[in-house]
Amino acid sequence: MDADRENVARANPAALTAADVARLLGVAEDVVQKHLAEGAPRAADGSMNLVHYAAWLNRRLKETDGD
Repeated sequence: MDADRENVARANPAALTAADVARLLGVAEDVVQKHLAEGAPRAADGSMNLVHYAAWLNRRLKETDGD
């Protein structure tokens, strides 16, 4: 396991950076940054809760899927 992945593996899923979230989900960081600009949830300190972000993504999918 490389150092970046090890650091993410030990990270608090309730307080991640956008870069950590991107690495965990296997997407480019600019995708996560775009979502933040579109209203994805984040804490006052700028950190992200992975569960809250996943719920936000799920709501967006439902809104665009017509369910």
